[in-house]
Amino acid sequence: MNTPISIHPAALPFATALLCLAALFSLAAGAADPAIALGHYRVVLTLPAGELPFGLELKREGATTVAYLLNAQERLRCSEVMIKGSHVEIQMPGFENRIIADASDGQLKGELERTRPGAALQHIPLSAQLGDHFRFFAAPAPRAANVAGRWAVVFVDAGDGSKEKGVGEFAQSGDHVTGTFLAETGDHRYLEGQMRGDELFLSVFDGSHVFLYHARLGASGILQGDWWSGLTGHESWTGTRDQHAALPDAYAMTHMKDPSQRFSITFPDENGKPVSLDDPRFHGKVLIVTLAGSWCPNCHDEAAFLEPFYREYRPKGVEVVSLMFEYYGDFARAAESTVRFRKHYGIDYTTLIAGMSNKEDAGKQLPMLDRVVAYPTTIFIDRSGHVQRIHTGFSGPGTGAHYDVLVKEFRTQVNRMLAGS
Repeated sequence: MNTPISIHPAALPFATALLCLAALFSLAAGAADPAIALGHYRVVLTLPAGELPFGLELKREGATTVAYLLNAQERLRCSEVMIKGSHVEIQMPGFENRIIADASDGQLKGELERTRPGAALQHIPLSAQLGDHFRFFAAPAPRAANVAGRWAVVFVDAGDGSKEKGVGEFAQSGDHVTGTFLAETGDHRYLEGQMRGDELFLSVFDGSHVFLYHARLGASGILQGDWWSGLTGHESWTGTRDQHAALPDAYAMTHMKDPSQRFSITFPDENGKPVSLDDPRFHGKVLIVTLAGSWCPNCHDEAAFLEPFYREYRPKGVEVVSLMFEYYGDFARAAESTVRFRKHYGIDYTTLIAGMSNKEDAGKQLPMLDRVVAYPTTIFIDRSGHVQRIHTGFSGPGTGAHYDVLVKEFRTQVNRMLAGS
């Protein structure tokens, strides 16, 4: 039996206030709009070369909805998720790219809006199915050749025929394959896919990289295939098993034209204020200058390492300066991208707007270097302002032991400069 609750008239204003507060807390802490189902989605980006799959998880964390991009061992958290009715927009962390989609019956339909050089936009069709966990194929392959191990790889650009050496490293369980490619210009981060007979399928979407791979393992034991990037990039590649495969020395790719010259630069910060390495705050400090860009996934990996490193080493006399080469010639737009990048990683070190993202522009802005090969490029400068070493590329956490080696070398180099050797 339900007993009616009576409220004294004098208490009505107080009761009304309580009800309003309860409603507000309900809106703040309640479940996401039921039109957008939470859970694991198999997402497919439609490229000219075929379908690129990756994992996406939508979940509640406290009072907010967040998303995770899922590739192999990586769970990349996206904290900027906007849901309105059956419409969802997911901002990629530290990037300008975003997923825009509408939900219906456990499915998402929409696009990836991807910013390219010169502020051009790519619109890549996207679809997703709630509850699917497979990568390329739902059913296990009746036969799956084994590609686990290390491969010496050569990539050939389909446009100009230029070549780049790489190293493929794969792990395999049944038909499930994970791994990465290490290249002279940086690693391809966390790749995931499947074997289907003698065919290898790999993919990644990590907020910026839109990479799709397909290769066939021939009777001779050579992998031959293609690598597609976004809507336009295409390279062929071959791989040969080689347990000793290695890249060229990353410290021997870029040099000072005149090693006796001090490394002196001046660029504006995000507020337009000129900052020079000759400023008093840098005098007598060990300097780490990195060429980076908010659009560059390998630069994101480096920033994730550099920020805690800087907090640890700043009291010892180390300063970090990141020269940001962005997609935009417009200063305000480049500064906005840099601020987003800084905010995502909680960056406390100096970032300066140095130019456009192409390597030719970087070479013009830094004429003391013989060439710029890749983003990031990291320059180690001693207390007197002279360059000690220059490292091309960055092997991030997706490369496993290679990342551990890089971190150890990085710390050793800085400690030596601090010691004056």
